[in-house]
Parts: sequence; C-alpha cells; structure tokens
Amino acid sequence: MSASEAPRRRMVSRCNPETDRCTHVFDIAGYSLLKQGRIQDLQLGWAKRVGRGPPGPPTRSATVLEGLGAGKFIRSGTFAAGGCEWCIRYKPDGETGEEDDDYVAVSLELMTRKSAEVRALFSFGLVDHATGLPSSVCTCQAPLVFKDAHDSWGFREFKKRSELEASDYIRDDRLVIECDVTVILGTPVSKSETVCDIQVPLPDLSDDLGKSLESGKRADVTFKVKGEVFHAHKFVLALRSPVFEAELYGQMKGTRKRIITVEDMQPDVFKALLHFIYTDSLPPMDDLDEAESQEMVKHLIVAADMYAMERMKLMCENILCKRIDVDSVATTLALADQYHCNKLKDACIGFINSSDRMHLVASEGYEHLKRACPAVFIVIWEKAAKSCKK
Repeated sequence: MSASEAPRRRMVSRCNPETDRCTHVFDIAGYSLLKQGRIQDLQLGWAKRVGRGPPGPPTRSATVLEGLGAGKFIRSGTFAAGGCEWCIRYKPDGETGEEDDDYVAVSLELMTRKSAEVRALFSFGLVDHATGLPSSVCTCQAPLVFKDAHDSWGFREFKKRSELEASDYIRDDRLVIECDVTVILGTPVSKSETVCDIQVPLPDLSDDLGKSLESGKRADVTFKVKGEVFHAHKFVLALRSPVFEAELYGQMKGTRKRIITVEDMQPDVFKALLHFIYTDSLPPMDDLDEAESQEMVKHLIVAADMYAMERMKLMCENILCKRIDVDSVATTLALADQYHCNKLKDACIGFINSSDRMHLVASEGYEHLKRACPAVFIVIWEKAAKSCKK
C-alpha cells in the first residue's frame, strides 16, 4: 500500500454539556385581589386637625392604592432543577409603579445552590384556559448566570395588564403561569478521540467498462462500419439501447449475423456512440476545431436518434443550443425538426424571432431549411405573432 493510500489519523473533539430540565406551573387564584387599583376622587370623610379645635372641612384623596405595590412580588412553591431549588416571582403591580407602567413582571429566583454559580436557560408562558395549552411569551436566548442565593432574572414587561385581563389567560379570577427551566450542569468538557480515515477511491465502473471496450476482452458481437471493425458486448449494448436490445435479443435475433454491418454512419461517429454507451459520457473532442466539433455533435444526434439514446441526444442538444448564431441557426433548426429535438427546436425559433432576419435569409442554411422543413416556418410565424400580441 502506498503512502497516499495508507489510512490517515483524524482527531475529533466533542463537547456535549449535560443539562437538567424542569417545568413548573404556578396557579394563581384571586388575581383581582393582588393587582393594584386606583380609585379617583374618593371622599374619605372629615380630616382631623392635630391637637384641639373643631374638625376641618371634608377632604378628598386623589389616589388610593390597593394590592401589593410596585416591585413587590409573590413567590411560587419551590421546585428542583439541576440540584438547585428555584421559585417563580410574580409582580402583579409591575416593576416601577409609574403611570405608564401597565405590565405585570415575572422572574426566576434561585433559592439554594450547590456550586459557585449556576447557569440556566428559562422561559415563561401563560396557560390559555380555553385550550389548556401554554403560550410562550418571553424566553431568554442565552444561558444566564445566577451567582448567589436569591439572585433572580426575569422580564419586567411580561404582559400588559390591559391585554391580560381581556384575554382567555384569566378565567374564574385565576391566572396560570408556566416556567420552563434548563440548568447546565458543571463546566462542559471537550473530549478528543482518534478516528481512522480510509480514503475510498472514486467510482470506477465507467472506467472499467471503457477499458473492456478498448481491449475487446470477452466481446461477443462485432460491427463493421465503412470497413472498420468494432468489437462490443451484447449485454451492455442491450442494457443501454432498446434498439440494440431488439436487434440482439428480440425477434430480430434469429436473423442476426456474426458480423453486423452498420450503414449510413461514419466510423468515428459509431466509435463515439460506443464510448457513450460504455462510459455515459461524450468522448473528448480536443483534436477537432470549432466547426468540426459542431459537425460531430450533429452526427451524434442522428446516431442517438437511431438507437433511441435519449440522454445522449439531450446532451448534444445542449451543446448545440449554446452555439446557436445567425450563420448556424437555420441548419440547426432543420436538424432539430427532422430528428425531433424539441428543446433545441424551441431554442432556434426563439433565436430567430429575436434576431435580424435579413441576415438569416442571406445565410447558406436558409435554403436548406426551406426545402427540408417548410412546415417549421408556420411555427415561427405563429410564435412571432403571439409575442407581438403580448
């Protein structure tokens, strides 16, 4: 085994932090008893002076506060996650108590801890009483660090009170909050390991078939094309072409000869056809100039049509499609029409309808097109008329 083929070592390290997850449901009954209310212009009665004297005139209080007050909270029962004790803080009167503060606030509080610090992800949701399903409202996007007992992280604008009280989240004066906590346990450790990586060669079936065609080893059929002889394998030919299958294994097999003569095809074209059958690719044409290469591709379209090689036919159509110009479009269109190359035909017609037709009429292929395919002009006119209407 050469050095390039020897197995190589590949180092891989993996980091897979362990976590512990818990969901706690905080069912708050008596929602209306906890929130802060405001009663404007309430007459409180007679105010008393300090010391002696008659009572003063009645006074009015601009505001009377009820509920817990801004920044104050109630706690849920404790629950365990990641070896720590946690609870939910709910602030029904919000965080600041300012007039424009119309939000209830929630947070996650660390009650007890075992390590120096605790990293956790969490989300808060409200349970819809109509469906019984939680709706996630706020989620932290990255782990947060709780360093000391009673540290808390949360959302000061969890939900607007006005929206909350107009929704299905409150029913029978009950509000249900759901908190999902994921605690990251310890410090993630990366572990390294060695993996042997064996280089697998690229697929070589087409190479092997191509070599068997070149060597002629175990060939069982012979073709004679314009005096040149080609040896091939019946099974491969029949597998790739329904025409060869019918000729070699079908009803025609009784009339076959030891040597099959192929008419109306040049040896280099038949050789290219066999190359495609065995390798599923067109042969290189580096030794041909542009005109010779284009002519070879046209001959291969004829061969592909003769032996029902549709993939080969489309590959040749694609090559010619990219080489369409004013000088070649007429002959290419005639070829496409004669051998049912519909995609190439459409490409030629589109090119004609977008080009200078005076130059096209003066080209050498125009007369051949008129003689060989007069019906194609009707298609050109119809498509041109449709494009004008648009």
